[in-house]
Amino acid sequence: DTLLAALARLHVAGAPIDWAAVAGRARPSTLDLPTYPFQHQRYWLDAETGTNRYRIDWSRLDPAPAARLDGSWLLVTGAPDPAHDLVERALAERGAQVRRVTPEQLSGEPAATGVMSLLSWDDGGAEHTLELLRTGAPGPLWCVTRGAVAVRGDDLTAPDQAQVWGLGQVAAIEEPARWGGLADLPAECDAAQADALAEAVATGERQIAVRRGQAYARRLVPAPVGRRRRPFRPHGTILITGGTGALGAHLAHWAAAEGFEHVVLLSRRGAGAPGAAELRDRLTASGTRVTLEACDVTDRARLAEVIGRIGDLAAVVHAAGILDDGTIDGLTAERFAAVVRSKALGARHLDELTAGRDLDAFVLFSSAAATIGAAGQAAYAAANAVLDAIAHRRRAAGRPATSIAWGPWAGAGMAASAAAERRHRRTGITPLAPRTALTALRQAWEQDDTAVTVLDADWSRFTAAPVLPLLRDLPAVQGMRRAAPSGPAPRDARALLALVRGESAAVLGHDSPDAVPSSRAFRDLGFDSLTAVELRNRLAGATGLALPSSLVFDHPTPARLAEHLGAELGGGRDADPVPGVAAHAVEPGDPIVIVGMACRFPGGVRSPEDLWRLLDDGTDALSTFPEDRGWDLGALYDPRRSRPGTSYVREGGFLDDVAGFDA
Repeated sequence: DTLLAALARLHVAGAPIDWAAVAGRARPSTLDLPTYPFQHQRYWLDAETGTNRYRIDWSRLDPAPAARLDGSWLLVTGAPDPAHDLVERALAERGAQVRRVTPEQLSGEPAATGVMSLLSWDDGGAEHTLELLRTGAPGPLWCVTRGAVAVRGDDLTAPDQAQVWGLGQVAAIEEPARWGGLADLPAECDAAQADALAEAVATGERQIAVRRGQAYARRLVPAPVGRRRRPFRPHGTILITGGTGALGAHLAHWAAAEGFEHVVLLSRRGAGAPGAAELRDRLTASGTRVTLEACDVTDRARLAEVIGRIGDLAAVVHAAGILDDGTIDGLTAERFAAVVRSKALGARHLDELTAGRDLDAFVLFSSAAATIGAAGQAAYAAANAVLDAIAHRRRAAGRPATSIAWGPWAGAGMAASAAAERRHRRTGITPLAPRTALTALRQAWEQDDTAVTVLDADWSRFTAAPVLPLLRDLPAVQGMRRAAPSGPAPRDARALLALVRGESAAVLGHDSPDAVPSSRAFRDLGFDSLTAVELRNRLAGATGLALPSSLVFDHPTPARLAEHLGAELGGGRDADPVPGVAAHAVEPGDPIVIVGMACRFPGGVRSPEDLWRLLDDGTDALSTFPEDRGWDLGALYDPRRSRPGTSYVREGGFLDDVAGFDA
């Protein structure tokens, strides 16, 4: 009885039970439940997701007439637009000394208090913004869009400009010292809108939108599950893009189990994708009709052909996409465009091609990277921000739309590697169990959400200063702020070294700082560009310093980094010397730093630059026997090699000026 009761509790909580194994040889008969009580009301209990769901809210900012913008500001503009003058005048009226420049002029400008870019308004605005971030603006960068976010619901007019908002979420984490913030103006901008923009920037908010002369601040707030707003009645055909991938397989099984009669799994390789045939066979065996379609969602004509053949299309789930991790400073325009194209262009095609269909649901799989940022995922965040924007625009047009910004799924999806899961957990993100995520998918459907973020996060780990205003209204963050110690950052050299070693150990997943020798190079310890950003954020949060993402490469050992932090905090030369930086005997395996290179090779090569030039030009470095070696050249050549010490060739690779060579 105890065993069966326990199994029953697991079963109603959603756990899979092998009932055949439980029954053993008894093989009891089964009876169908009467169907009439379940025809009009759903009785099955939802499992708790354990993820306290989130949504974006816009908090009205109180007027701040006295807010001022001090110092010099650069206004970066592209194609002519009357609103440029309005923004420039508004900044100047708030006290800023404004100079308007083009992107080409920006690199030669001296350091500025702030840089405001209006390039997002032009075609290719996200690429222009990426280039500004990569090359570096001479001051904290503000990016202004128009109609890229939904404040009132019907005011989002430029979904493509939402890329800049996704990109900005990541820039705030990767480059907090070089990042200013994001602002959105309405499509029709007048002097009142521009003035509200300048006022809001002066207050110190990082993510703002202006509507009808009123400024609003972007906030992440809880979105608890409430009363169901619409029934979940699966029927007809569901189309799943990315259908043969890891997430697609979970979705296909979920759709079949929930009652969709026909599941269309669309992917670039279709039936030729690894595991696709086996997935189809498993679903078919359960009584569900399955179609595998080979189609790239960026191919509009082919996608239209596939959709046109589905007469009873009831739901669309867009889960296709590619991930190309890498920090902003190494992200090329080509890599950026490829990620955005797969995710955002595919969503746009699905939106357009189903506009005339009476769908029950149109679900877009977005990413939490577009909501709160994620180091190394700038392109992915930009692409998914467009999905959120498309959902808002569809909803404003009266069509169904739900964009779910997922945190990582455990064991599935594009961030399912063991290394990625460890990185997520270190930054406070617990990957979602697929069963939990699928429950959240059903909840989003029943709650009729337009945009919801599903994420299991420890908010105490989010320390990048530009992100904190976004999280200000979360109860967990408010409690954390109340409990946060107010003591000063450590300045003692030994305490700073302990801080660096302890945070380094935490980032690398070690149990103790003892695993991080003070004189060992960060590269040798296992740091890469993403973990370097994570360590920088931790140290910035602990010290209050604005630190660059190149921190661990500029100061390559924990000891050197601790010494640098001490100087930045005012320790200077009076600080205690950092242990471990004094000269000591070299041990095997110690890192060697190359501070210069030299070489001598045939062909007149006297430096690495000469060698590269020789290789690049394809120079022939062979010459006849030199005359400055003291050789008997007449007796040296012997084509038959009849005597020892002779040569059967007259040419070779010889160094010039051996007498002048310092051995």
